[in-house]
Amino acid sequence: MSSNILEQKHHVSRDSRGKILGGLRGFRGCTVWFTGLSGAGKTSISFELEAFLVSNGIPAYALDGDNVRSGLNRNLGFSKEDREENIRRVAEVARLFADSGVVALCSFVSPFEKDRELAREIHIQNDLPFYEIFVDTPIEVCEERDVKGLYKKAREGRIKGFTGIDQEYEIPSNPDIVAKTVGISILDSMMEVVNFLIENGVLPDDLASEGGVRELFSYKTANQQKDILTKLPTVAITEVDLQWAQVLAEGWASPLKGFMREDQYLQSLHFNSLVGDVLTTMPLAIVLPVTTEDKNRLTGIREICLTYEGKAIGTIRSPEFYPHRKEERIARQFGTSSPNHPYIKMILEGGDWLVGGELEVFERIRWNDGLDDLRLTPNEIRRKARDLGSDGVFAFQLRNPVHNGHALLMQDTHKTLKDKYGKKKPVLLLHPLGGWTKDDDVPLPVRIRQHLAVLDEGILDAESTILSIFPSPMMYAGPTEVQWHARARLNAGANFYIVGRDPAGLPHPDQPGTDLYDPTHGSRVLSMAPGLPGLEILPFKVAAYDKSVGRMVYFDPARKGDFEFISGTKMRGLARSGESPPDGFMGTKAWKVLVDYYLSLISTTNSIPNGQTH
Repeated sequence: MSSNILEQKHHVSRDSRGKILGGLRGFRGCTVWFTGLSGAGKTSISFELEAFLVSNGIPAYALDGDNVRSGLNRNLGFSKEDREENIRRVAEVARLFADSGVVALCSFVSPFEKDRELAREIHIQNDLPFYEIFVDTPIEVCEERDVKGLYKKAREGRIKGFTGIDQEYEIPSNPDIVAKTVGISILDSMMEVVNFLIENGVLPDDLASEGGVRELFSYKTANQQKDILTKLPTVAITEVDLQWAQVLAEGWASPLKGFMREDQYLQSLHFNSLVGDVLTTMPLAIVLPVTTEDKNRLTGIREICLTYEGKAIGTIRSPEFYPHRKEERIARQFGTSSPNHPYIKMILEGGDWLVGGELEVFERIRWNDGLDDLRLTPNEIRRKARDLGSDGVFAFQLRNPVHNGHALLMQDTHKTLKDKYGKKKPVLLLHPLGGWTKDDDVPLPVRIRQHLAVLDEGILDAESTILSIFPSPMMYAGPTEVQWHARARLNAGANFYIVGRDPAGLPHPDQPGTDLYDPTHGSRVLSMAPGLPGLEILPFKVAAYDKSVGRMVYFDPARKGDFEFISGTKMRGLARSGESPPDGFMGTKAWKVLVDYYLSLISTTNSIPNGQTH
């Protein structure tokens, strides 16, 4: 190095960078160096690890041999000297990434021990962790995987100096990990590296569970539940409270470990997030209201048993009671304080105190309505996606029946993920909301029958779709609630999220004919929301019935006269009268489900004396 070159010291420390970089605070800069033969699986593991880290809020960048040689090192060949310079340059670039707090993932054949040791030394001299991963795959397997045909060309003599053929690969003498890729999935190989990084303090402990979420079940027997019920003071909870307990216990609201304590409540209310080592979008107050009588009775108690209809559901440990400032909560969360808003009405009628604390639920919550098999937990959805061979999950939430415009959007998204993102098997998570909804929404059992009809008719591909019920109650809190819906799907392993028009909205409760929220704000807010690492928001395209072609297509303002918008009100009117919508609006079987439902309402109403309704 020239004596005229002096190292310039940064004004920002690594700890300072770590406090602001990524969703998981703390400096995590290091280099993970994957070495092995061409075709061993280095890049596959590295790219899988990159996606895993970024989806969990940890900044990472994968440097691949082909990519680097097409840019930074395009002036280098494959002589011994050029190979050495290739690795030296990459090591220096990785060192800069690591110094900035990024986990640098390097996938290079790097056949020479001396070069790999130089890369390690570059990091040691700068007090940065360096981990060598030997991807140990037999050469015959590498040749079978050789989609580029490089081994074949090398054996024919058309490529000289090819590692493993006429260029020696020096097996690492002391790698940090030896990763196998034969008889083991890329995901399992990747998790071996994740667990190693956890053991070495680079990653937090909660990433060890295959990227899943922590559940809050303790699985007590019936006798154990009865024993707890007799020993602990109890609080009876409502059906909506039980739905929130299910949301918490299954891990939808992870990292919450129970109903919010006051600090968490304040963070949710004022930041729309939980703030700590992890910045997590959490815009809804997931709280348990109790009466003043219950608060006075239970203050100082170390553990409370929650009951629903006399059955022990679970416990709250070290309960914390704090005032339920309803007006503040309502105004901040809903942007209105109208008592005619259906969820606000429930809040106003609820207890004047909130109780938070660590939740333990004794068993899976079942509703015994014939739909429990479709209530998959986040971890079950992740496993199902893996079983389907998915390399990308895109989620679509809905609380209405699926028409062919929705299907068009989901079909196009599937195609886009394959064509634009290079996904080989994207899977749709069709995820209707299954908790409490307002009285005039289509009931869950009807919606599920309609969705199953859509799959049965082949409008959506059943082989690449996971139909599951999202257990959350609906708050109708507009753009605020949309962020919660996205966060929950991220916990279920979704990589992409389709957000619709006026998600979580409803008509203004006091001003007929107007919407409470701007229909476009949900998608706009979600596209800017912090605390959703690794979840890409896909915009909702407006579809309408094109009379010129007799099917649902994306709306074209240039020929708006050709389009008919079939509103929910019009759809319900057609269904009630037993009429059919225009051909191509909805599948025949799916439409019949709705017609049967609305006709049953008419029949029920007519059977009530004096025209009274329930």
